[in-house]
Amino acid sequence: MKALVTGGGGFLGGAIVDQLLARGAQVTSFARGDYPALAAKGVRALRGDVKDAAAVAAACAGQDVVFHVAALPGVWGPYQVFHDTNVTGTLNVLAGCRAHGVGKLVYTSTPSVIHAGGDLEGVDHTAPYPAKFHAHYPATKAAAEQAVLAANGDGLLTVALRPHLIWGPGDNHLIPRIVDRARLGKLKLVGGGRKPVDTVYIDNAAAAHLAAADALAPGAACAGKPYFVTNDDPRPQAEIINGILAAAGLPPCEQSVSPRVAYAAGAVLEGLWRLLGRTDEPLMTRFVARQLGTAHYYDIGATKRDLGWTPTVSIEEGFARLKASFQVGAQG
Repeated sequence: MKALVTGGGGFLGGAIVDQLLARGAQVTSFARGDYPALAAKGVRALRGDVKDAAAVAAACAGQDVVFHVAALPGVWGPYQVFHDTNVTGTLNVLAGCRAHGVGKLVYTSTPSVIHAGGDLEGVDHTAPYPAKFHAHYPATKAAAEQAVLAANGDGLLTVALRPHLIWGPGDNHLIPRIVDRARLGKLKLVGGGRKPVDTVYIDNAAAAHLAAADALAPGAACAGKPYFVTNDDPRPQAEIINGILAAAGLPPCEQSVSPRVAYAAGAVLEGLWRLLGRTDEPLMTRFVARQLGTAHYYDIGATKRDLGWTPTVSIEEGFARLKASFQVGAQG
């Protein structure tokens, strides 16, 4: 199998690359940065931006399947910046697939495409998109997801996966943010961290992508549909956060702030950041306050059934692996 992974140098993209290589696939990575480690593994590493339609099309040539993982995450910044990468970039991938007869496209989406600001408790993939989005990232990811699913047809089979809070060794987003804020004494639980959330360990998330590619076939139940990807083990937010801190050798977080105060702080900081013209992300935003103050766990029965996939690495095993990686890092 010949597979292209956009964002192959990232956390999830890199894990997908490794699992494809373990299968003996011929892998091409398309990413903005230079990743010599990929080339050292035998990956055909192409450097480019998904906003560049010609470069994307060239990368799609000769591929059997494309895993479109590259995206612009975050909760702060101009709408157009998010749109250019997340929407236009995805449309470029779709065009590249069509131009070169790629048969399968697995798109990495996010559960935030259905978050309307309240609790999401046990919802499945049939939950509707909200009437209003509270940040540019979910808004643009939802638009891209809809384009991908609408493109499913005879020539190109598509599926969208919505992994929730991916974590594990090598994470350069969620875990560093939690650990760094804890070390600075700035980490606080919203509402005591009592709301249950789903997460997914990195190896499970990557394996779901490969399973989706395997399942895609003419008439397949998964074609043209979105699926949540989690460890199927919702835990209180405090348990997840403190498990990460314990793996890093840090004490548990005991500071808490009410959801109302967190939301108000987010509104104030957003206004201040706009007034000052700052481009870095505020310590809190209204979107993040809503995310931290609400429950997020999903019914993945359809994911297991239609993709033939189930998570194999438990949260406890994930914490153990994370702890070991911190210990190796400390020794290095």
